[in-house]
Amino acid sequence: MLNKESEILYSFAREPWTNFTFSSLMERKKSKSYLASVLKKFVDEKVLKKVLVGRLPVYSLNLSSAKSRVYAGFVLEHEGWNKKHIPYDSLLIDKIPTKDYVFLITGSYAKGKQSKESDIDAVIIIDDSVDPKKVYAELSHYAELNIPQIHLYVFRNREFIAMLKSREANYGKEIVKNNLILTGGQIYLELVEEAIENGFHG
Repeated sequence: MLNKESEILYSFAREPWTNFTFSSLMERKKSKSYLASVLKKFVDEKVLKKVLVGRLPVYSLNLSSAKSRVYAGFVLEHEGWNKKHIPYDSLLIDKIPTKDYVFLITGSYAKGKQSKESDIDAVIIIDDSVDPKKVYAELSHYAELNIPQIHLYVFRNREFIAMLKSREANYGKEIVKNNLILTGGQIYLELVEEAIENGFHG
């Protein structure tokens, strides 16, 4: 279980492109004084950024801070590994033939709305130096035989960023709005940061 501070940070990690007001965060939390103290702590530690829009303080995840990305990446992964409906033992993480990747689940399993007939939509985001076709070829047999079946997608980092930067609706934008991240939370946030710097707004 995450502590209450981490639960607050999770709101920012889930939507790292979003600016939150105090009142919007209060909709999710009950204690005004506790929320204020946690926000102050995270701002002081440079995990969050605080700016004034007029007189209204607005908070966002400080993606330029390595400390912030590590903290936020951890809470994303922690949340990803703590869903009772996910068959973790049948996933392909131990078979992925590369390092430094993001592995996440999207689709109905990420929403918790899967049925008995649902497959698992799994996404692997890999370094630009790795061939996604080779990774897919090595894993596709296991994915097809898995119960439930795994619908596998493999993207390079630059492909994922390009989808987020695009003005068109696409699968990358669906992924960032609905996912459970199991590994590579910090890498994921670095990719989203680059997309935000190039105009992505969620």
